[in-house]
Amino acid sequence: MSQTRPFAVDDPIRERLRAELARQLRGEVWFDEAHRAVYATDSSNYRQVPIGVVCPRDEEDLLAALGICRDAGVPVVARGAGTSLAGQACNAAVVLDTSRHMTRIVSIDPEERRAVVEPGVVLDDLRRAAAVHGLTFGPDPATHAWCTIGGMIGNNSCGTHALYAGKTVDNVERLRVATYRGAVLEVGPIGGDVAARAVAAGGEEGRIVAALVDLAGRSAELVRRRFPQIARRVSGFNLDELLPERGVHLARSLVGTESTCALVTRATLSLVTSPRHRRLVVLGFEDVYSAADHVPEVLSFGLLGLEGFDDALVQDMRAARLNLADLPLLPPGAGWLLAEVGADDPAEADARAAALAASPPGGANVVTFAEPAEQAAIWRIRESGLGATAKPPGRPANHEGWEDAAVAPERLGQYLRGIRDLWAAHGYSGAWYGHFGQGCVHTRNNFDFHTEKGLRNFRSFIEEAADLCVGLGGSLSGEHGDGQARGELLEKMFGAELVGAFREMKAIWDPDGAMNPGKVVDARPLDADLRFGPSHRTVSLGRTRFAFAADRGSLQEAAERCVGVGRCRRDDAGVMCPSYRATRDEVHSTRGRAKLLAEMFQGEVTERSWRNREVLEALELCLSCKGCATDCPTHVDMATYKAEYLSHYYSGRLRPASAYALGLLPWWSRPASLLPGTVNALLGDHGPGRLAKRLAGVSPDRPAPRLAPRTFRRGRTARAARGLVPRGASQDAPAGGAPGAEGPSAVLFPDTFSDLYWPSRAEAAVAVLEAAGESVAVPSRWACCGRPLYDAGMLRFARRALGRLLDALDPYIASGTPIVVLEPSCLATFRDELPALAGDDPRAARCAGLARSLAEHLDAIEWHPGRALPVDRAVVHPHCHQRAVGGVEAERRVLERAGCAVEVLDAGCCGLAGSFGFRKDHDALSRTIARDKWLPALGSVPQGAAIVVDGFSCATQARHLGGPAGTSLAELLLGTLAPGAG
Repeated sequence: MSQTRPFAVDDPIRERLRAELARQLRGEVWFDEAHRAVYATDSSNYRQVPIGVVCPRDEEDLLAALGICRDAGVPVVARGAGTSLAGQACNAAVVLDTSRHMTRIVSIDPEERRAVVEPGVVLDDLRRAAAVHGLTFGPDPATHAWCTIGGMIGNNSCGTHALYAGKTVDNVERLRVATYRGAVLEVGPIGGDVAARAVAAGGEEGRIVAALVDLAGRSAELVRRRFPQIARRVSGFNLDELLPERGVHLARSLVGTESTCALVTRATLSLVTSPRHRRLVVLGFEDVYSAADHVPEVLSFGLLGLEGFDDALVQDMRAARLNLADLPLLPPGAGWLLAEVGADDPAEADARAAALAASPPGGANVVTFAEPAEQAAIWRIRESGLGATAKPPGRPANHEGWEDAAVAPERLGQYLRGIRDLWAAHGYSGAWYGHFGQGCVHTRNNFDFHTEKGLRNFRSFIEEAADLCVGLGGSLSGEHGDGQARGELLEKMFGAELVGAFREMKAIWDPDGAMNPGKVVDARPLDADLRFGPSHRTVSLGRTRFAFAADRGSLQEAAERCVGVGRCRRDDAGVMCPSYRATRDEVHSTRGRAKLLAEMFQGEVTERSWRNREVLEALELCLSCKGCATDCPTHVDMATYKAEYLSHYYSGRLRPASAYALGLLPWWSRPASLLPGTVNALLGDHGPGRLAKRLAGVSPDRPAPRLAPRTFRRGRTARAARGLVPRGASQDAPAGGAPGAEGPSAVLFPDTFSDLYWPSRAEAAVAVLEAAGESVAVPSRWACCGRPLYDAGMLRFARRALGRLLDALDPYIASGTPIVVLEPSCLATFRDELPALAGDDPRAARCAGLARSLAEHLDAIEWHPGRALPVDRAVVHPHCHQRAVGGVEAERRVLERAGCAVEVLDAGCCGLAGSFGFRKDHDALSRTIARDKWLPALGSVPQGAAIVVDGFSCATQARHLGGPAGTSLAELLLGTLAPGAG
């Protein structure tokens, strides 16, 4: 098979192209180093630096871009969410990203069960709109919350419910497409006299239709003979859709062509009914091979979906600490099948589940789940496959490469055992997970791409695996498409003559060969252009401040955790990534920043230097919310990466004024608290106050946090002087010693926010703890965890602050006394930054282990309230850092003991994020983030329900934007105390 060389363009041509695109288009034109670096990879093994990136506003913009590229003689590639796993969404071409603007759901016709959409529509957005009518779009890959319809059409995506609803190709009715030469065609079935009329009309459509009809006629018998007769044949072009028995469907023949033929500008899709009541029957077998052997029997029960995974995946989840709370739901076994049944009648759904559970094939262990929350927990296990297996702790990274083949379900056990034997022969290992009901099972393997020997072994394995798959009548791709990963292998599956027909089909649509060249047809070698190939550099730019213990002390390896899953692009749930949700700019996603950092170490597209301006600008809008630390399946922690990078970028340099004004807030607030009224007045909303804030780089439109009239510490001292503090609870133990037997049972750490700005929270916490029988100590020696320093990258100063913190808490660390930390961001510092930055001090790990939230401490001592709260419902908004390091299950349990029904808001980030929203250049974005989902969610809380907002930033943002007043957990729990207590 001939192979396409990568396209090259010099800088003057690139600049002229950029200028012309920017002049004619209304959408964004990004030819800068940052965007080229970020779009150089998708979710696959491949890396090809694009010429530039264009985000067309609409079809008119897209056609203009095609015309300009055609005049310049440069290739193009379409891209949606960029989650392709075979390399089809990266190329040395102009990337046309439709996910930013071409996102309209044009219409939904519930009577005809039809939807018309633009290519950038996210699948779950379409499904939500269709659900109003009891309908859905059937195919649903694991990336359903962020993948786009255009990408699904390009790759012929499938997902769990393809068993019930078919592949994407089966659900496409018509397409509006644009060719590289500028023709716009409405295509659908061309049977009967439709084709004849098109040919007679002439023009570009007539030429294309005539040539395709001729090609289909010449290829028909070969297609019937060589195309595998299995549900998950995704490899190759859909020449079978041009056969008479398939309706001579021109639109469906384009599905799965991966933008190598034409670009979709609008799609008409079939919708299907969605059973209202679903049950999930989970079957546990002795191993995954036994599970595969019994797939045909399980299918006989009439399922909506049948997924599976093995114990290796479960072990990887445990190692990565993913879904730990969900794993105990699984029945005993080492290989599992998830069989979903459903009906509109709940009794019928129950009966179908009961029939399967009553006679499980192979004597499997069975658990049936009827509750949606429990079913969602099981599905989370299955959907974690890629994230759990990509970067297993303590082991080499795993990569895709042979992750997508499909065979007939009755041959699945034989296929899996065959691949297992090939793994053994080549020194590989992997976990199995995927669509067992259609014989399509995914895996990732520990391929060595770095050495020539490793590449030879990789190629040998892939070719042998392809022979095994084809020998069993299977398809090289069962879902992810061919791209570059499998395009080279298509002759093994189809033979040279059919591959020649694919080449001819591409030439009919794309005579210039400029549509995503080197993919599927005349594909680049499967072992070329590898992101982690022999040319990949592992470099050090100097010792890091953070330990990066899970990444061998390397920020580069930490950034390379990102495998492009794209979860940071979702906006329906979770925290990450607030800045992407607001800007819709890939550079400002967690994934984009991680890719740019990784590219910095390569030094090809962007400078290999701590003074890299592209990286600085990309990190500028990172809120340091730590949402990615918990939401990202590979645990990318951009807040830590940002702090590390800024510490080097500003080494020996002055920082912006806002870094000192906001980063040093705990240090200047202490003397300011001596004259709180004067300082509050000086920073008020008047000319001098606004000028002072502007000079400090702080938004003049943000009210400064108000210092309390009396700090918590001073109030505590005053109470002690009047004998109102229990004996032994007000002072530190002697320096260097441990508290005695009469010593405290808990330490309340007075963070800056609770001490100087929100003392009522600390006072309430002490009252609640003492009412619970605790003897509470408050360290008299001032210390700060330095939380604001991390956002500014002041890590050397932060390291010294942590040393002083450990000294101040030393007696309690030595005695193992629990340390209650009220501010969630400070608790996150105790648990995360403290051991990562000061881990060489043995006290750091011990201190991190002793730190608790108030709720966690009350839960640990099995606290029960003296009386129920006066409210019966509480809505908790977790601080982003709280989600990252502990969650809110303890808060839920404590409030339930106090007689409340508890709801935890899933409304994303408040947008203030410590110092972020106070900066004058971030204020507008901060407000946009808050008003997207967070503020409306707070506003929708029913009257009479308590709103718990423990984060100082979150409470401040609510006040600034006129949101409902919340309260801290400690202050709410005062309502459980007997009158006069506290």
